[in-house]
Amino acid sequence: MADRADVVVVGGGQAGLATSYWLRRHGVDHVVLDEQEEPGGAWRRTWPSLRLFSPSGYSSLPGWMMPEHPDVFPPVDHVLAYLAAYEERYDVPVRRGVHVSDVRADDDGLDVVTGEGSVRARYVVSATGTWRAPFVPLVEGATCFEGTQVHSARYRGPEPFAGQQVAVVGGGNSGVQITADLLGHAARVHLASVGRLRFLPDDVDGRYLFERASARITGDARDLESELAGTIVAMPSVREARAKGALRLRAMFDRMDATGAVIGREHVDLDAVVWATGFRPALRHLRSLRLLTRDGIPVVDGARSVTDPRVAFVGYGDWTGPASATLIGVGRPARALATTLAQELARD
Repeated sequence: MADRADVVVVGGGQAGLATSYWLRRHGVDHVVLDEQEEPGGAWRRTWPSLRLFSPSGYSSLPGWMMPEHPDVFPPVDHVLAYLAAYEERYDVPVRRGVHVSDVRADDDGLDVVTGEGSVRARYVVSATGTWRAPFVPLVEGATCFEGTQVHSARYRGPEPFAGQQVAVVGGGNSGVQITADLLGHAARVHLASVGRLRFLPDDVDGRYLFERASARITGDARDLESELAGTIVAMPSVREARAKGALRLRAMFDRMDATGAVIGREHVDLDAVVWATGFRPALRHLRSLRLLTRDGIPVVDGARSVTDPRVAFVGYGDWTGPASATLIGVGRPARALATTLAQELARD
């Protein structure tokens, strides 16, 4: 592994690949460090039945369209194959099986600390995503529950829940997809959330979510927001579950106990709870730099840390660019960042 690079990208998932693409286009010396042994990033850890919210053409990284798939909503295996081929197509300078444990700064540069030694860098781009930092809300009595608790990040399919009473907590796309996935396996599935389910019309897919996020850049978001409300894509499995009445939403738990949950005056017996409650940025490797705020998110100007502009972030969500946590959306902020870094390196 090289011991020096102008730019070190931490994370070889979709954000790391998009960043590498634009850095290479600008001729920037860089290396991508990824702790996984195979390509795919967080997509490699999802449940088998997961599908994209958008067609292949609206799920592509910069430079190369994702190949078409017979299904409108491609399965995760199609995404994995595309990411592996993308990495090979653009000869991404990725080093696999490399865990970044820390990043340390001095006046002359940054040291990226790994299990195989340190890499000296002028800039570090953090592209680790959120999958390794699942969020579970604090619920009174949750530690007393004697059943199974698993976050959606660890959900691998419905088989372990066969014949069980299961609650899925979370009213977003993951929550409704997992609820649909459990039908026919679990004895009963309860879907609970603090808010209501907000479906897009059945003939609208995830392309609209990207267009709505992109419109925030141009100032046209208000018209799009008023035209269509909602964030949940009514995929075929979701529509089927809704038609069966399986997506009738329950209020969030007031508390839990050893055998289930209390909602209002009702006790719901449960064998398992699946927390589809989202993620936080996976940024433990930057803890020595003390860039985080009380909310766990760095203060940024564009994609770069205000505290230390030599550190940048790509692909974590809207705070790193509208739709930047999506396959199609990450290309725009990655391009802007790569262009800026290339200009600064050229001046130096």
